[in-house]
Amino acid sequence: MLQVLYLIFNEGYTATSGPDLQRVELAAEAIRLTREVYRLLPEDGEVAGLLALMLLTDARRESRSTDGVLVPLAEQDRDRWDRTRIKEGVELVTGALPRGPAGPYLLQAAIAAIHDEAPSTEETDWTEVLILYKILDRIAPNPMVTLSRAIATAMVHGPAEALALLATLDEDKRIAGHYRLDAVRGHLLDLAGEHDRAREHYQRAAKLTLSMPEREYLLRKAAHRP
Repeated sequence: MLQVLYLIFNEGYTATSGPDLQRVELAAEAIRLTREVYRLLPEDGEVAGLLALMLLTDARRESRSTDGVLVPLAEQDRDRWDRTRIKEGVELVTGALPRGPAGPYLLQAAIAAIHDEAPSTEETDWTEVLILYKILDRIAPNPMVTLSRAIATAMVHGPAEALALLATLDEDKRIAGHYRLDAVRGHLLDLAGEHDRAREHYQRAAKLTLSMPEREYLLRKAAHRP
């Protein structure tokens, strides 16, 4: 049930296809339903974690696009983030963590809380983020988790180590042909100064995504060279 609610939320937060980045009504409905589940099961850490994850993620909604184009986390105006939702999400995380052990949703919520409470990308506690992603990748291995872990790895240890981690996904059929693999590889190659190779992966990712806002963002990344 929690997985279905999270899938509904994700489709609302980042639509898989079409002209709009978000389907706000879907995300709102997922949050509403998860609140109901939490009301019935307030001591369940994963229910609390999922609600917290949704709130902490949705708190950034207003700053995620400009003129219909995706704005990545590092470039978002954090003054536009919903501090009420962040406060509620953080309280859910801090209330559930001591009851442990933490499951996948609670771990993801803890990561989201670190991002939401940081004043900037540079001041984010990336070491703690990486530790949590390593735990998450161990207890609930998933290629999307590994993608996020690769980004955190780049922030802590540099792009070379992150690219080596990303290479472990190349034979993973669960993510083969997914645009996010190319998008993250492009980002890491940019960080490594390999801008021509980065452009190739941004262009490939743009061709693979069905989301017009994400495609426009990726094409802009491909076109912009230092």
